[in-house]
Amino acid sequence: MKLLALETSSQWCSAALWRDGEVFAREQLAGQRHSELILPMIDALLQEAEEQLTALDAVAFGAGPGSFTGLRIACGVAQGLAFGAGLPVVGVGTLLAVAQASGGERVVSCLDARMGELYCAAFERGGGQWRTVHAPRLCTPVAAPEVDGDGWVGAGSGFAAHGAALAERYAERLSAVQPAVHPDARHIAALAVDMVRAGMALPAEEARPVYLRDRVALTVEQRQALKTLKSGRTPVENP
Repeated sequence: MKLLALETSSQWCSAALWRDGEVFAREQLAGQRHSELILPMIDALLQEAEEQLTALDAVAFGAGPGSFTGLRIACGVAQGLAFGAGLPVVGVGTLLAVAQASGGERVVSCLDARMGELYCAAFERGGGQWRTVHAPRLCTPVAAPEVDGDGWVGAGSGFAAHGAALAERYAERLSAVQPAVHPDARHIAALAVDMVRAGMALPAEEARPVYLRDRVALTVEQRQALKTLKSGRTPVENP
């Protein structure tokens, strides 16, 4: 199995080439520079591995949720490369990639969605395979998905942005918290391999990002309500 993986859903930009378990990878803190960094990263990986794009089995990308612009970049680049090389595409969930990156067996993945919200999901791993306990959702920290039992790992930027609220939400459920864990192409690649083997790859033109949210900014009233909530005051409706 040989495949290329891309991940641009967060401030990090990464690419990885998987070849029968051997992984070549590049990663950089990109800010808003994903579009200018990703193609040079891919070229460097192909040269390092001495591989041609047309010799690969698939192109994978972090499908989301995450930054709207970042998701469109990864999906668009994956589609363009795959279409040109005649390869299928695999979209891998970023919250599952966070769970994979954490190294845990029971993981609550939370990414900061801004505007006082989180992208959350919960996963358990057994026999080397992940099972979805709670599907990805957009929610506030106090409405993060409930989990049973203990020994859960909390992973992702949501725990950096809303650590206190999530610590209260999960009380004694968490055995560790890893707020710095983020989706990266190495783990996108590892997950994509199983998806390709399971027949889940799609024609390039059918690849789609997973947004979960249909708006990118708060209204003036919503911003004021969020500011009031963070200050600890009780919101008062206008007469």
